[in-house]
Amino acid sequence: VPAVLDFITEKLGEKYVTPPPFDLAGSYADSNNLSPLIFILSPGADPGSTLYKFAEEKNRDIASISLGQGQGPKAEKLMDKAREEGTWVLLQNCHLATSWMPKLDRILEEMDPKKTSPSFRLWLTSYPSNKFPVAILQNGVKMTNEPPKGLRANMTGSYYMDPLPKEEFFEGCTNEPVFKRFIFNLCFFHAVIQERRLFGPLGWNIQYEFTENDLRISARQLQMFLDDYPGEVPVAALNYLTGECNYGGRVTEAMDRRLISTLLKAYYSLEAVEEDFVIFNAGEDGPVYRPPPLGNHAAHLEHIASLPLITPPGVFGFHENANLTKEMGETYTMMNELLLTASQGGSSGGAGPRE
Repeated sequence: VPAVLDFITEKLGEKYVTPPPFDLAGSYADSNNLSPLIFILSPGADPGSTLYKFAEEKNRDIASISLGQGQGPKAEKLMDKAREEGTWVLLQNCHLATSWMPKLDRILEEMDPKKTSPSFRLWLTSYPSNKFPVAILQNGVKMTNEPPKGLRANMTGSYYMDPLPKEEFFEGCTNEPVFKRFIFNLCFFHAVIQERRLFGPLGWNIQYEFTENDLRISARQLQMFLDDYPGEVPVAALNYLTGECNYGGRVTEAMDRRLISTLLKAYYSLEAVEEDFVIFNAGEDGPVYRPPPLGNHAAHLEHIASLPLITPPGVFGFHENANLTKEMGETYTMMNELLLTASQGGSSGGAGPRE
């Protein structure tokens, strides 16, 4: 996979291997009142908070319901009301209501444009499912918000996550130098623990779904504690809340809990406030990872953009040999997905996808 990234970068440019920030407004602009907007869910992604914030910006009321057994009639009532009033409806976890989805397909097919408010929007969330009606997929606007692969892309996505881009939040802490240093370290930690999942059992004994909400609440708590304790840096409290409660709350295995607390202490420490603090030094001609100098949000993004595209395994706490497990897994996944795109037709018989 790194060789493929290098090849594309050399031939086409780096922008073709750098995932763009999630653009909900652009997807909304492509939609209308008769076509649903579909979030295809993936582990570690939570579009709900982003959608609620977007609805607030658009001054739209949004009613939501999590689908499951017996929730179909309630969802229909919400849709009928929203179509008349011009509000939005969010139907979550459609993959859990596969028996009701054909009925939703009929409802959407029979919707009358004259009786549907132009501002009405139907939002759906679902994990990939072969029971999902094809007609809804074809007529809808499809979106996915996967955690970006790679440390640099992951951190860029974190810095675009609410509330970090807001000036009143990023510049509003009374202890500005420590806050900006720890915010960078927190986003770095968030990227590290997500990227460790790619190393299989070497990374985590259980594949945990760390989400943006874990990062969001940790960032808000960081600002709150630094404002409440102006004369000190409450490292112990921050480590406990972030490592044991916010992220650790979803960690069930004892060794994984110890690991996540140990990793966090490298980023939330008094040493991390020092000017010469280095997160990781690859040695010899390798890259050196250190926090950015004191600056605004744009300066932090510029510093993140200067990080290497391919991250050495030592950043995640691994030996070089551990990279073999990750890269073999990524290569198998990439090749399997390429085979799925190959034509299943043809006159030659006998050979399957593996051949």
